[in-house]
Amino acid sequence: MFTTRPEILGTFGVVTSTHWLATASGMAMLEKGGNAFDACAAAAFVLQVVEPHLVGPAGDMPAVFYSAEKKKVEVLCAQGPAPEAATIEAFKALGLDLIPGSGLLATVVPGAFGGWMTLLRDHGRLTLREVLEPAIGYFENGHPMLPRVSASIAELTELFTGEWPTSGAVYLPGGNVPKAKELFRNQAAADTYKRLLSEAEAAGSDRQEQIQAAFDAWYKGFVAEAMDTFCRTTEAMDSSGRRHKGLLTADDMARWQPSYETPASATYHGWEVFKIGPWGQGPVFLQTLKILEGIDIAGMGPASPEFVHHVTEAMKLGFADREAYYGDPDFVKVPLATLLSEDYASGRRRLIGEQASHELRPGTVPGYEEQVGRMLAGVRIAGQSGGGSASVGEPTMASMVAAGRRGDTVHIDVIDKWGNMIAATPSGGWLQSSPVIPSLGFPLNSRAQAFWLEAGLPASLAPFKRPRTTLTPTLAFENGEPRLVFGTPGGDQQEQWQLGMFLRRVHHGLNLQEAIDLPLFHTQHFPSSFYPREARPGHLMVEESIGEAALADLVRRGHALERAPAWTVGRLTAAEKSRNGLLRAAATPRLMQAYAAGR
Repeated sequence: MFTTRPEILGTFGVVTSTHWLATASGMAMLEKGGNAFDACAAAAFVLQVVEPHLVGPAGDMPAVFYSAEKKKVEVLCAQGPAPEAATIEAFKALGLDLIPGSGLLATVVPGAFGGWMTLLRDHGRLTLREVLEPAIGYFENGHPMLPRVSASIAELTELFTGEWPTSGAVYLPGGNVPKAKELFRNQAAADTYKRLLSEAEAAGSDRQEQIQAAFDAWYKGFVAEAMDTFCRTTEAMDSSGRRHKGLLTADDMARWQPSYETPASATYHGWEVFKIGPWGQGPVFLQTLKILEGIDIAGMGPASPEFVHHVTEAMKLGFADREAYYGDPDFVKVPLATLLSEDYASGRRRLIGEQASHELRPGTVPGYEEQVGRMLAGVRIAGQSGGGSASVGEPTMASMVAAGRRGDTVHIDVIDKWGNMIAATPSGGWLQSSPVIPSLGFPLNSRAQAFWLEAGLPASLAPFKRPRTTLTPTLAFENGEPRLVFGTPGGDQQEQWQLGMFLRRVHHGLNLQEAIDLPLFHTQHFPSSFYPREARPGHLMVEESIGEAALADLVRRGHALERAPAWTVGRLTAAEKSRNGLLRAAATPRLMQAYAAGR
């Protein structure tokens, strides 16, 4: 099969990410003697520099990883919770029935930095200076501005000059939109990381003590103080059309810690797939696999209308259960064992017919009937409920292809020579989320928009509760051996694009690049995780490179088809350790940014 680029092969190590400079920086860590965890962190910090419209220092991050030393798969949760003052009553008192998709009200504790420090402290090999130097260098000395970043800033110019002048001071140097492919610098952000590094190294010569000192400087020191002051003193325009102060405080920052967790998992045709828990959407992938396990996916062409139809219909069922049952398990009881059981999947499978469903159909779990009814009553149908523009939430490709704006979040996969492997999906804190904090050089996140302001739902807002994130990296074993790490940006579409790639790899014998290059598809049939939280019943977006006959077949099956231009959907990356020890990596050609490297 023809591919747009070769699948990368090697034995020393492979890195793949959504930007070539991040991939190169990760490989540099492996060349220095670092492991997969050092490489992943270094790549992530560089992504904050070169893709600021997709991720920032004050974002969040889940990772799923395999430690060759411990011979164990773990999830690292660096998803910060809601502030103590973030209650449903507080938002209702402001006259809001949805949490705005931008501005300071939507901010939760920024967890990504704490997650990276925890990973480096516990599992890395290199010093903090070695890991941070590439990002600091690009912040201070400049990096080539991506055309899409320049275009995003151009669209935000009025906002930056009229309402968010601190953002304009960084992203409109001299009052001008930065030109594409010219060097762009952010000295304030460079100074923040240099100060963190200085305070870390002042703590002593031990690498773990230095990393912990950097963690403390962020969550109990000057970074937390700057965020607290900015939220208390700044009224920022948000997507509600009004100005509001933030709720995040230094106390919220100081009490938080990232956590290691046992992943959710499910078996599928000799594979075991590991995902984050129901505080994210990861189990949707697992539920969909269990539904598809009794369907002859191998007998369908990997880009056939039969394949697209059956996978889409199974995903609709999985996402309906996400809406009905998923939430932070520290706050709500999620019947995950039932949702992943063979009996439950068998019942759900029988709902898939030859025609596309236009109904949101969560499954029935005894004892949850009232909760499910409340969720269904609150569904907002696109075109019927008003609200604001979807572009003020996460800038996913799904919502922006038609408008010509492309973006999502970022992703990294790494496998090293020792057999360590990690998939991480950092996000949040992008330049369009909220105003830049002047003393830090970057904005806060807007992840709280994933909460509902209706009581009694699993994803209802509560203080100290984690929002149900869409970030969902994946790790998979084959016949008991660690084999694959993969993921993609894309909000609600992350599970969907990953699933198509994984099924093509498992059932059709395609290599990673072949599986990524085939036409991609997704549905927005269920409520969006982002403001204004609307559903599009029966929706199906497909890259038109699938062919006219296939598109016509999908219309005949009743899908509300939206055609996407070829090479415009998804930003998948993946890495694999083959049975013979050969390492493989691939990255999507879409958007011309993602690259894999290895040797």
